[in-house]
Amino acid sequence: MPREGTGPDFIEALARGLEVITAFQPRRPVMSLSDVASATGLARPTARRILLTLGELGYVRRQDDGFALTPRVLDLGVAYVCSTGLWDVARPHLEWLVERTNESCSIAQLDGSDIVYVARVSVPKIVALTVQIGTRFPALQTSLGKVLLAALPPDDAARTLAEPGRSGLVPVWQPHREEWEAELREVRARGWAVTDEQLARGIRSVAAPLRDGSGRVVASINVNAHAAETSVETLLHTYLPLLLRAAGEISVDFARLETVPHTTRPPSAEALPRVVNP
Repeated sequence: MPREGTGPDFIEALARGLEVITAFQPRRPVMSLSDVASATGLARPTARRILLTLGELGYVRRQDDGFALTPRVLDLGVAYVCSTGLWDVARPHLEWLVERTNESCSIAQLDGSDIVYVARVSVPKIVALTVQIGTRFPALQTSLGKVLLAALPPDDAARTLAEPGRSGLVPVWQPHREEWEAELREVRARGWAVTDEQLARGIRSVAAPLRDGSGRVVASINVNAHAAETSVETLLHTYLPLLLRAAGEISVDFARLETVPHTTRPPSAEALPRVVNP
């Protein structure tokens, strides 16, 4: 249903437009007018006007069997990633980590009970999850998400996990509250997280936090591997030390970036994250 604001400055039309954009999901990239109206709870005439407006702005295109988003929608996410400066800081360290592990490495942030990928450098794998900038997964079943959830006060983590996810993926691991609370306590104590086929069969990874100058966790970074190729021992004994080094260097560089005055300028093409599939 469309979001409803409580303040006098809330712009309902903008909220409805964003609801229409987010109604498009990986499993339904093309939607009819009726599909959009049903998914958003909007009346058909309202949904039609919004779709036509988004079409004129270049965010939606019309197809024979309905409507689809255009690549211009990526501008919205790229603007966020570039505005934080995190990609510019992290890219050389991610590439360094990939070169030494020959595994895909990613950075994610928390959005409700999901993680959202904001940077990634990947290597081709025969079997892998399809991941690109903006991909969502349930946070609790990923090493990236465990790190981010463990950085929250326990009550905040519980409230976050109570929010409905929007990834559309049903993870393998379905823990009860006592189990995931114990898992997050362990992550807080050791400072990193591992997941072994908890999100999907054959996928394991290890993650560490990225911090700003105040020590606040702003994102997490991981090394992702396939279980048939990389053992847990290799993940923890070989890759984890490299990961912790990269995470520490990114955090130092990000803290240094925060102290430097910035001028407003559009990002160059080379500064944009590479949207790639593993």
